[in-house]
Amino acid sequence: MNFNSHTDAVVSIAVGLVNALTEGEARGRPYAPPTGEARAAAVGDVLAAGDSRAPEVAEEEVDALAEVAGRLRGVFEAVTRGDVDAAALALNGLLAETDARPHLDRHDGEPWHLHFHGAGGTLAGNYAAGCATGLAVVLGSELHDRLGVCTAPHCDRVYVDTSRNGTRRFCSTACQNRVKTAAFRARGA
Repeated sequence: MNFNSHTDAVVSIAVGLVNALTEGEARGRPYAPPTGEARAAAVGDVLAAGDSRAPEVAEEEVDALAEVAGRLRGVFEAVTRGDVDAAALALNGLLAETDARPHLDRHDGEPWHLHFHGAGGTLAGNYAAGCATGLAVVLGSELHDRLGVCTAPHCDRVYVDTSRNGTRRFCSTACQNRVKTAAFRARGA
């Protein structure tokens, strides 16, 4: 399931930021976000994975993106519990704060496509506006239930289900295998 190339990229960045910068559990273990240089490197890796033109990220931008990641986590959690209204209100708040505005862009040999940037022109503001807009596109479609939080025990990482049948329940194959192995062992006991 693809929305469009830029929307896919910013939604992927939103997932990456939430998973890298929010505390919780990951694959059966407690997860604490990295600190210091490792935190900036993690953000750089997330941005580079979703955008080949991703710039270096200053510490103040990392702090701002960490705050955005916490707010985006709330959107995934609201959708997972079936509260689409709360998710929409959270995204509307972020869209208003970032003053997300459309901008047609052409780069890397691609045709013209729509980007969303914040009015302030900061790196964090632009990514916040893009992530909020990308998630709003998903949430405003019949595919809103493709946003989720991993259902494996002791894992709260988020994902976007891009499968054809829309039945994904886990953030990763590792979590899926962990659950299947536990079920297999329980049946054998």
